[in-house]
Amino acid sequence: MKVNELDQITGTLSKPSKMPGWAYGIPAKECKVGSKLAKIPGTVCHGCYALKGCYVFPNVQAAQYKRLDSIQDPRWVQAMAAQILRHKSKWFRWHDSGDIQSLDHLKKIFAVCLLTPDVNHWMPTREAGILAQVTLEEVPTNLIIRLSATKVDGSPSSSWQHTSTVVTEGKTCPAAEQDNKCLSCRACWDKSIPNIAYGKH
Repeated sequence: MKVNELDQITGTLSKPSKMPGWAYGIPAKECKVGSKLAKIPGTVCHGCYALKGCYVFPNVQAAQYKRLDSIQDPRWVQAMAAQILRHKSKWFRWHDSGDIQSLDHLKKIFAVCLLTPDVNHWMPTREAGILAQVTLEEVPTNLIIRLSATKVDGSPSSSWQHTSTVVTEGKTCPAAEQDNKCLSCRACWDKSIPNIAYGKH
């Protein structure tokens, strides 16, 4: 497929300044769990970065909704894999905004990962109910899914192997001391690290 065809099918990828590679975002307002948590003080979604700032610009919202709608396109898996491969990055983040929408959506992401075996994929999620419908054996070896804790300073979930938390003390993510960038850190993609603790900001 040509580049303009890929963009028509999937929408474009994003290049967050923090990340070592490319990412893909859909509207945070459409998060199944996160949109509810965003209304509750003390949760990790309250004050969500993806519900303010440049994320709410009309052009950004339009692009995110285009990506959301595109998931239903039968060509999406092949086109997403081609999009990722053409950017020639070894590191990819799913959903720098938004979250998985359904089991079908998650299975399509699995298929994309299988078509891009040399790419390291990371996907944070709060959709424990959707993850409960798959086994670890079904997750492609080049994808790490981190189930996010619900509350700030809450304990990591016990229902999934890899997790993340948001803490007021004891963070393990070094970005805050590195101009809010990953730089050489790849902990989020590292399966030997069970939990990443992000500092609340």
